[in-house]
Amino acid sequence: MEVALRAVEESDVRVFFRHMNDPEAARVAAFVSPRGSDWDHFEAHWKRIRSSSDVVRAVVADGELVGSAAVYGEPGDLQVTYWIDRTHWGRGLATAALRTLLAEVPERPLHARAATDNIGSLRVLEKCGFRVIGQDSGFAHARGKEIPEYVLVLDA
Repeated sequence: MEVALRAVEESDVRVFFRHMNDPEAARVAAFVSPRGSDWDHFEAHWKRIRSSSDVVRAVVADGELVGSAAVYGEPGDLQVTYWIDRTHWGRGLATAALRTLLAEVPERPLHARAATDNIGSLRVLEKCGFRVIGQDSGFAHARGKEIPEYVLVLDA
């Protein structure tokens, strides 16, 4: 399966909205917007993202839009994030997308966070060279409670 990144197009945002409103995917990801099911809020949020200086890409597999990947934040505290539609989990797409994004963004260190029980995301990050440097907690809107999360870093 060929995985590529491209600029996010306006029409992609509606697909992202559908992906991110999958209840099971949101539960696993845990840290989602508290207003994720509000289209107007979601659209405005993505308009801000697309007009920012952040590196934001659409993930395409064999010509199909399957998710997004981004590096955002301030120099010295850059974060990575990604989302792959649940119907495409387990195929290596997140790993391929993140590797491609990391090749595009030379700045280091890069940071990431993942719920401690999100084994799939932790495996993706570790395959791409991230290592756990600590643990924190955050309110997971998709679960309605505070949960533990790992803090990871990719140095050089």
